[in-house]
Amino acid sequence: MVVDDADDGGLSRLFHALSDPTRRDVLRRCAHGDQSVSRLAAEYPMSFAAVQKHVTVLERAGLVSKRRRGREQLVRTEPDALAKARRALDELEALWRGRVERMSALLAQEPPTPRPPAQGLRHSEEHTEEHTDEQDPRKGPES
Repeated sequence: MVVDDADDGGLSRLFHALSDPTRRDVLRRCAHGDQSVSRLAAEYPMSFAAVQKHVTVLERAGLVSKRRRGREQLVRTEPDALAKARRALDELEALWRGRVERMSALLAQEPPTPRPPAQGLRHSEEHTEEHTDEQDPRKGPES
């Protein structure tokens, strides 16, 4: 199922951005202080343009912001977006913990005691409806 980003408050874009290990590493590096895109690019075995694209994905998701300082673009982690991701994960965790607790409670209940069969009836006589071959819906029309 594909969810439109407008329907989920941008969470799809946010988690897409977080799904890549390089982008998560960029976030970690920027969390320690603003980093220039050129300094970030020097840390990875990819082109400068590829690192710029990763930063753009993070920026569109709201996870980082960029600002100019002279000729450099500085990248900064945006803690509010990380908090949004954390809240979404906390909500999912609470939902699933509740489901597991309800299942555990159901499983912990004593099973119902089975009823003994009615006296004087054999198992085959318990059913009062009789089906003939003509009435049985499981059988096809006679050829």
